[in-house]
Amino acid sequence: MEVEVEASEMEVEEQQPIPSSTKKFGLKDYIQTNYGDDYVFQIVPRDDWTSMAVSLSTNAVKLYSPMTGQYFGDCKGHSSTINHISFSGGSNQHVLHSCSSDGTIRAWDTRTFQQVSCVTAGSSQEVFSFSFGGSDDNLLAAGCQSQILLWDWRNKKQVACLEESHVDDVTQVHFVPDHQNKLASASADGLICIFDTNGDINDDDHLESVINVGTSIAKVGVFGDSYEKLWCLTNIETLSVWDWKEGTNEANFEEARSLASESWTLDHVDYFVDCHCSGGDNLWVIGGTNAGSIGYFPVKHKGTAVIGPPEAVLGGGHMGVVRSILPMPSMQSGTAQSQGLFGWTGGEDGRLCCWKGDDSQVISRSWISSTSTLAKKVPRNRKNSRRCPY
Repeated sequence: MEVEVEASEMEVEEQQPIPSSTKKFGLKDYIQTNYGDDYVFQIVPRDDWTSMAVSLSTNAVKLYSPMTGQYFGDCKGHSSTINHISFSGGSNQHVLHSCSSDGTIRAWDTRTFQQVSCVTAGSSQEVFSFSFGGSDDNLLAAGCQSQILLWDWRNKKQVACLEESHVDDVTQVHFVPDHQNKLASASADGLICIFDTNGDINDDDHLESVINVGTSIAKVGVFGDSYEKLWCLTNIETLSVWDWKEGTNEANFEEARSLASESWTLDHVDYFVDCHCSGGDNLWVIGGTNAGSIGYFPVKHKGTAVIGPPEAVLGGGHMGVVRSILPMPSMQSGTAQSQGLFGWTGGEDGRLCCWKGDDSQVISRSWISSTSTLAKKVPRNRKNSRRCPY
């Protein structure tokens, strides 16, 4: 049974009045996904936004409506941590894929919540990330323990094992949009590798370039007008921006948390959740506090590198570390836009929080600012011992 609770029933941090020029966003409601100490790991949308999938530390995936929060059902079958989930596109939007430390990549029909296929990397392997692509859109790549495995997903035949490029867990793999034969991998060994996946794939002939970040990599993503840029978040909370085509560094923020913390009036930024790209070279790094507040900090990576004051702040919804953020597409018309929905967040408190534009005087409030002026937090004694998200 799923429980939905109004925001007024929650313990929240009070904030001083927000300037009238600021567009306010408040907590619409939240869903408690469990009754124990389970985490929300990741939230991903179906292409048509009729449902969203939520991976949990119970090794299950739950499906909800992103518009109403209605619970649809769950997909169960993994025997260990689910590390990555993603919906298919096109005519297979109902198919959800998930990978796990149990060594499998599974496909689920979200209409019936049943498993429809399974690819196994090996009983001794863990699968941390996966991506679909290739010149013929037929390849499935998986990041494993120091290896990158590739299958032809049409017949589930393994076509390559790249095991000489990384020496530690491959935490991320991404086929690059508009360059579907290019595969980017990132690892705990501090390296980002770019592969050409055309032909008979191997380490010797298909490794095109290597970027040395210098420390264990947690997440990477591609952006830019022609998807030539890479952002990189590390496990020690540093941020860097690269041009993967040229192999050059555009910005390096070794003290990213301090720079973000200095630009707002809330608690110190303890960790980064993700990066957000809205198109072109626009980039935001999303930072959070152990108490559950989140900020969208704009990143200037050309010329003088700067992390600016947050352009959006979400606070009063979570009671712990936030693990995942799903923003509603700003260009989307129809139901989501008319309801003023900003998006969903999930965290270590097991909550899914829905954020909505709200000009009413509510205690729990978040805001998007058109200037650098942000509200000041009213001092409050609060326990601040939370676990690191990575």
